[in-house]
Amino acid sequence: MSLEAHRAESRAAQAFAVITISDTRFGAADKGGAYLVERLEAAGHRVARRETVRDERDEIEASVRRAVADGDVELVLTTGGTGIAPRDVTYDTLKDLFDSEIPGFGELFRALSFQEIGSATILSRAIGGVLAGKVVLALPGSPKALALALERIVLPEAGHLVSQSRGAQR
Repeated sequence: MSLEAHRAESRAAQAFAVITISDTRFGAADKGGAYLVERLEAAGHRVARRETVRDERDEIEASVRRAVADGDVELVLTTGGTGIAPRDVTYDTLKDLFDSEIPGFGELFRALSFQEIGSATILSRAIGGVLAGKVVLALPGSPKALALALERIVLPEAGHLVSQSRGAQR
């Protein structure tokens, strides 16, 4: 089946979970999570679950597991904790958690990011994978990086990601 046929078979609207990972950005200070919710809803998607957790391995793992176990959630987005600072444990946590990794997500994000910020893109450890039949994408916390990821990758491929990760279950 062609790419166009796969995309045509995919539903246009998806149900997302948005998880903010931060030690400092809660409530009104969570600009990244708020941005994701606003843009997803403006694009016709639904945010079925929203959560904020500290940048702690056990909290991240528990939150992502809750999101993929939620029958209303089809795709999980996390924001924050993807840098190289000692407190940034999102990448390592998710890499160990995934049933399978989607290496193209991080590769494409960094390639697109390079066009905007140059070599500083090496500091990003954006990662994607599949857990329990659902796609999980870990995005940076920067609103500019979130806009890039959403507009150039997530929104164009959301339906395709969901249909491919679930196969006949969609």
